[in-house]
Amino acid sequence: MTTIETTGRTVEEALENALRELGVSQHDVIVEVIEEPSRGFLGIIGGRDARIRVTLKKTKAEIAYEFLTGLLQRMNIRGVVHTRAQGDTHLLTVDGEDLGILIGRHGQTLKHLEFLTNIVSSKGVGNISRIFVDVAGYRKRKEKMLEDLARSAARKVERTGRSTTLRPMDARDRRIIHLTLQKNGKVTTHSEGDEPFRRVVISPRKSAGAGSRQR
Repeated sequence: MTTIETTGRTVEEALENALRELGVSQHDVIVEVIEEPSRGFLGIIGGRDARIRVTLKKTKAEIAYEFLTGLLQRMNIRGVVHTRAQGDTHLLTVDGEDLGILIGRHGQTLKHLEFLTNIVSSKGVGNISRIFVDVAGYRKRKEKMLEDLARSAARKVERTGRSTTLRPMDARDRRIIHLTLQKNGKVTTHSEGDEPFRRVVISPRKSAGAGSRQR
């Protein structure tokens, strides 16, 4: 954690000096006033400048990393946390053995863990819009499974000419289905229902001629 001390004729001036030195805004720091300024005798003799201590706040990624590593220690789980920036998001992956307790049934524990990580890290600074958490490659395996499910369901729709409705999914999983089939010229996808029972419906794509006759 970066901490500096600066002085100025006023607290405001000392803060401006600190922000300029750190290259950040006031929102990114914690300020502690060590000494208030004094004018001295007749405003000339014995005066002293204001002195402050300025500490740079932790980033969201740093807080998320510390939260996850601390959680592993408290749960006596042997694992390593890796971090990687992805545009305006950040991915934290946990690798190790016997990490199923962090994943849970159908990934529900992992889902809640990611939610808590985002809440805890929201006090940090930086332009990260969201923190993603993966454990033992579960997210990648699930994404592959959903892609296979989407293609299999699409083939069924193409073969039968009838729409099919998938099981309820959260927004992230539904997005994977939509993205997997968005370039398929023979089917279309849309979501129906209310959370948490919202589902993806895969339907045969109507030809331009058929579409015009129905209008």
